[in-house]
Amino acid sequence: MSRDGQSQTPQSGQLTSAPGGAVVGGGAVVVGSFALRTGEWFGRHAHGAHQLAWAPHGVLAVRATGRTWVLPSTLALWIPAGVRHSTGATSPALLRSLYFWPDRCPLTWREPQVVPVSGLLRELIGHLAQDQDTLGADARHRAESVVLDLLHPVSVTTVRAPLPADPRARRVAEALRANPADDRTLTQWGALVGASARTLARAFVSGTGMTYGQWRTQLRLQAAMPLLAAGSTVSSVALRVGYGSPSAFVAAFRRGVGVPPGAYFAPPG
Repeated sequence: MSRDGQSQTPQSGQLTSAPGGAVVGGGAVVVGSFALRTGEWFGRHAHGAHQLAWAPHGVLAVRATGRTWVLPSTLALWIPAGVRHSTGATSPALLRSLYFWPDRCPLTWREPQVVPVSGLLRELIGHLAQDQDTLGADARHRAESVVLDLLHPVSVTTVRAPLPADPRARRVAEALRANPADDRTLTQWGALVGASARTLARAFVSGTGMTYGQWRTQLRLQAAMPLLAAGSTVSSVALRVGYGSPSAFVAAFRRGVGVPPGAYFAPPG
């Protein structure tokens, strides 16, 4: 399911709201709040303002520049003005976005950046979400300044598992998306889709830039993230996405993402 988010997000100095969403502004930062159901997406669009996309509840996903970010409440994504993206939820979520007018924002990041959401930043976002009549201009300006001071990118690697173009390799990829724990070899998949293992191997490399094994690892990590964010244990997630032991899964997660699951999904400080 998807919906067009453009009418709910800032394209100029004026803001409009739509059913299910609300926006509050008045300074250099505008806050928008939108409820999202599981699997619901705002269609691909861009803003005239920089956006900090964050979900205080639920798990947010953002697709942009050929990558997908899965964001628990401990992480937000900075999306520069003009970058086309789509935003959705892997579980019921409240999307709370901050929009920064470029001519009043000191940050000049040209690419999306993952930003940790500390306890202080979480409280400040809620503070700025108050109505203009509740939060005066001076108080709003002070809070905005602190928010900008708290935005620092963290080094995490985006998990990517694009679908290959070859229709036979795509059938394999789609089957693995439905069941990441399926451990059939390329020879076994080839017998199912009518291609040799070598043909499928070439199709994955040419279509995704990764070997079949690398791609499957990325897919399994991508499938694991919403489960971990929802509170499932590392042990149960490891088995569900195809790892024989929690330690093997943690090692793969650390190699693929840059940090272990416990650090990625750690409670905000």
